Amino acid sequence: MDYYDNKENIQEIQLLGEPEQPKSSSYYVQQQEPKPKKRRLHGGLITTALISALIGGMLSSYIFPVYVFGKLMPYPDNYFGKDVKQVIQVEPQQTEFLVSAVAKKAMPSVVGITTQTVRQDFFFGEIRDSGVGTGVIIDSRGYILTNAHVVDNGSASAVTVLFHDGSKKEAKVLWSDPALDLAVIKVDGVKVIPADLGDSEKLEVGEIAIAIGNPLGLQFERTVTSGIISGLGRRIDISRNETIEDLIQTDASINPGNSGGPLLNSKGEVIGINTAKIQSGEGLGFAIPINIAKPIVDQFIEKGTFSKVYMGIKGVDVEVFERSMGTELSVDKGVYVVEITKGSPAARGGLKSGDVIVALEDKEITTMSQLVRQMYRYRPGEQIEVKIVRDGENKTLKITLEQVPKN
Repeated sequence: MDYYDNKENIQEIQLLGEPEQPKSSSYYVQQQEPKPKKRRLHGGLITTALISALIGGMLSSYIFPVYVFGKLMPYPDNYFGKDVKQVIQVEPQQTEFLVSAVAKKAMPSVVGITTQTVRQDFFFGEIRDSGVGTGVIIDSRGYILTNAHVVDNGSASAVTVLFHDGSKKEAKVLWSDPALDLAVIKVDGVKVIPADLGDSEKLEVGEIAIAIGNPLGLQFERTVTSGIISGLGRRIDISRNETIEDLIQTDASINPGNSGGPLLNSKGEVIGINTAKIQSGEGLGFAIPINIAKPIVDQFIEKGTFSKVYMGIKGVDVEVFERSMGTELSVDKGVYVVEITKGSPAARGGLKSGDVIVALEDKEITTMSQLVRQMYRYRPGEQIEVKIVRDGENKTLKITLEQVPKN
């Protein structure tokens, strides 16, 4: 069920406020009547001891960090005679309890998915294949988000969902798109708990990341692994002609069967859908940012269905066009428009063959797959600005998008 089985892969990919200034201590020495010589010597020893203690205390507070109630306090500005460029304050965290709390919150929303696929073979006739993956409940009415490849890009003949309480239910595939590697399935008549969705646009490298899934099959169902967000905006090639872009990279262990499961933040919110790992490298797992799926999820929750919009073009990456045609364009990145569909939104908006699309609204477009993903953010009837380069000049067109025509 994973792309790892694809013989055309060119990589071994498995889808799957400010602190107070330290106050100096001061000593008050009371004057006393002169004493005998021996006592004066003894008093001198005491004074010497006090002065030594004072100097020692000053040196130790200068050399060593200051601890106040068990916390490491930063030195004030100019403490060492120069400006402090950056102060990092980190509150102590007990990561093991955090992971446990996140898992406890999210676990009821994670499901196992098994599939049956029937395919015809020239020599052996009908062949039945089975697969295992993971999904995450996104609505109390039974909508579940997973990977497209988990449900064989929508062609699975049977899909069964295993819930947290051990019950099973047949599911129906409502929508699937291999370009995003996302799918929505639905079960009816089951009381479920939806997961909380986070904001993948706010992610930073180094944040805690927690994955839940069924690695290597249901024998290890609902396995929890943790790590960090180790990269953002990653791109991987899954075959000679297919790529997945803008991925979240994590070192939380992801294996076959984790596909379609949630990647969670420290609040227990879904920030990504686990999709792939690089077989030849340890700690290189990838997830689709949840914000890519949100417009699709919202439509299913609001309307019970999803309406995809289209522009009406056939395009190719500038890089690919230049390499294929042996020519150079005036731009280095973008989508070269090869053909315009007659009567389409693109035709009515003034787009022409030979134009290079470089942005939709304020989002830079560098590849055709990126353009396809960006289109999922819009709804039928929405007017968008399409920025192009035509004959070396920059232009902006306004195109009103429509629902994809039904065949």
